[in-house]
Amino acid sequence: MGMKTKVALGAVVGLVVIGAVSANSGDTEGGSGGKGSSASAERQSGDTKAADGKGAKDAKDAESNDSADKGAEKASQAEQFKAFVQKHGSPQEKAAVEHVTKVQGADQQNDILDAADVYTDFTGGIMGEGAGPAKLIASAFADWKQSKNGLVTVYDANGELLGNGKF
Repeated sequence: MGMKTKVALGAVVGLVVIGAVSANSGDTEGGSGGKGSSASAERQSGDTKAADGKGAKDAKDAESNDSADKGAEKASQAEQFKAFVQKHGSPQEKAAVEHVTKVQGADQQNDILDAADVYTDFTGGIMGEGAGPAKLIASAFADWKQSKNGLVTVYDANGELLGNGKF
């Protein structure tokens, strides 16, 4: 290969890389902007209502409702999960979920690859006492959250795997 060919090939590769980087820069949601443009349109329409003076009272009412909703959402994911199981779960699930100490990833779902982690106070890993209840916890989690492609993993107090399941 000649020197001119190598330089031309390098320039083409460089332009392709620069094009790919610039096309993806500023894309915070990983899409082509469909979600961002509709969200910004909603924000703009909301701003015009408040600017009219007509929507100012409605905006204050919405803020007070939002603050009440935030009070309900301030409960940790583990507390929300436990409350759901206490209301809808079987007696075995209720007993198993009493050992849950922390839940992560339950509030962030995109239906592409959802992963949630549930931590318990069981010990001994997969061969310990928590392996059976871990399946019950995973099953109860699947009743609580639904996803097209979700995986919940249950861990013991030392961070060792107890079990997992689809949700």
